[in-house]
Amino acid sequence: MKKSLLVAIGLLLTLGFAPAGNAADEIEVALLYPLTGPLAEAGGRIKAVYDVAQDVINNSYDIQGIPFSKTQGIPNKGNAKIKLSYYDTQGSPEVGKAETERILQEGKAKLIIGAYQSSVSKPTSFVTERNKFPFLCAVSSSAALTERGMKYFFRVAPTDFHDARMFFNFLEDMREDGRDVKRIAMVYEKTEFGIHAMKEVKKRIDGSGGVYELVAEVPYEYKATDVNAEALKVKAAKPDVIIHASLFSEMMLFAKAYKNLGVTTNANLSFCGGYQNPKFASGLGDTVEGYMGSCTFAADFIEKKAQLKTINDMYKAKTGMNLDGISMEAFTTLFVAADAFNRAKDLSPEAVRDALAATELEIATMPGKGVKFAENGQNIWIASTMSQIKNTEYKVVWPEEWATTPVTWGLRP
Repeated sequence: MKKSLLVAIGLLLTLGFAPAGNAADEIEVALLYPLTGPLAEAGGRIKAVYDVAQDVINNSYDIQGIPFSKTQGIPNKGNAKIKLSYYDTQGSPEVGKAETERILQEGKAKLIIGAYQSSVSKPTSFVTERNKFPFLCAVSSSAALTERGMKYFFRVAPTDFHDARMFFNFLEDMREDGRDVKRIAMVYEKTEFGIHAMKEVKKRIDGSGGVYELVAEVPYEYKATDVNAEALKVKAAKPDVIIHASLFSEMMLFAKAYKNLGVTTNANLSFCGGYQNPKFASGLGDTVEGYMGSCTFAADFIEKKAQLKTINDMYKAKTGMNLDGISMEAFTTLFVAADAFNRAKDLSPEAVRDALAATELEIATMPGKGVKFAENGQNIWIASTMSQIKNTEYKVVWPEEWATTPVTWGLRP
């Protein structure tokens, strides 16, 4: 009888049903990101910021406004440490699905965080939903991801809906200041990310009562190596504003093509993607001076929240770069996981899922109050700002309460 009882208890502990005060020494989190392939550079930056977040949670830093920064682990789980295990999607939906299935088969992780691209987060989260396993999305921006009626999917970052709303609020302010913003060109990759961003822009234009006009819709293939034809279409349309939904390598190609072809416009705005990669600004210099995009973190946020300098310095020591919005969204996401583990009645998938659903985490890492999920799993406490490249640095220029410098209007080759 005693032997049977011990076996049963051992099985429960293995499955994650550990009493709060007697948790395992480690709580494993599976991170699903592109670590090789065309998006390896972005994956490497994200890996670096998760390593920083793990360090802050597992050790003692006592950073104001950052929960778990002095607890040395997860307090309600016996100060268990966070263990990170990385799985490489190679930027492929098919590989991502296979890696997700491997994570579930291994049975070690208590939560999956991923998967950078919306086109990978979509199928991988279908796998976790089918298996009733929690999936925490840090940065994928397609609003459609939280419109699928899923119970186990949660997202921290703003969506294309939020960014489109922010863009057109910004453009309305510019219009009221007498600036020309009517004629809009939309350039987007033909993926889940790009197509959904395009739809959000179209909704805003169609609902503007003629204030805005879509003068060019320019899709292109993901992993394109030549975008001159697309750039010529943009030039021919003579837009007041160009809006991009492009990842890093293609965004670099477009910026070079615009310069070489003499494309002029008043503003070039970017959804979450290649614009936010610090190498876009540092690598292209004057070519991208004045470009703008959505932003949940820029180094000058430190002027508003001085305590973020500690985190930025830790990240910069690993990468040689300042934090950007995507990396700060990822950083924040691991704290959401820590908070859920801390509050969960045990570490079973259902208990972790329920804890995520009840999240109300106040954390001073991004604009907005922190993280609270709506019933559909979308963070409703997140906000976004507009940054602009000035002398190879990202500066927040809008809205006024976050701005550290005025908008520079007008782009010329």
